[in-house]
Amino acid sequence: MNTPISAQNVRPEPGAINSSCILALDLGTTTGWALRSHDGLITSGMVSFRPGRFDGGGMRYLRFTNWLTELDRLSGPIAAIWFEEVRAHRGVDASHVYGGLMATLTAWAELRGVPYEGVAVGSIKRHATGKGNAPKEAMIAAARARGFSPVDDNEADAIAILHWAIETNGGLR
Repeated sequence: MNTPISAQNVRPEPGAINSSCILALDLGTTTGWALRSHDGLITSGMVSFRPGRFDGGGMRYLRFTNWLTELDRLSGPIAAIWFEEVRAHRGVDASHVYGGLMATLTAWAELRGVPYEGVAVGSIKRHATGKGNAPKEAMIAAARARGFSPVDDNEADAIAILHWAIETNGGLR
C-alpha cells in the first residue's frame, strides 16, 4: 500500500523560495493575506469570509477554497504557504472558524502538493516588532515602517508573516 506524501513534507529546492510565489495568511472570518510574486512584487489585503444571511454552514469554507484557487490561478502557481498558527482563541466561534479555515487550507495545499507551515504568533510579533506580545497597533506600525498601508491588523499580520518567511528562508525545513 502506498502512503500518500504530505505536502507539508514537500520542500522547495534550496534557493527556490527566493524566486517563487509565496503566500502568507492570517486566518479568520476576516483573513489578512500577503503574496510575494515571482518577480518579487508584494501585494497584500484582507478578505471577508463572513457568511451571508442565507448561507449554509459550509459556505465560508467553499468561498475560501474558491478564493485560494483563483489567487493561485491569477498569481501563482503558489509554491509555499505560511499561516499564523493560533493556539488560543478568545471564543468558541473564533476557534471553530479558524479550525475550519485551517482544515480547508491544508486540504487545498495537500491536493496540489504545496508545502505549508504555521508560524507561532509570538515568533511573528517578535520578528516584526522585537516584542513577542506586541499589540495590534504595533503590528500595523511595523507594516507601515516597511512601506505598506495595511487596512487592519489582519493585513499587517499577513505582511509580517510574509517577511518572516522571506527573511528566515521560510522556516521550511
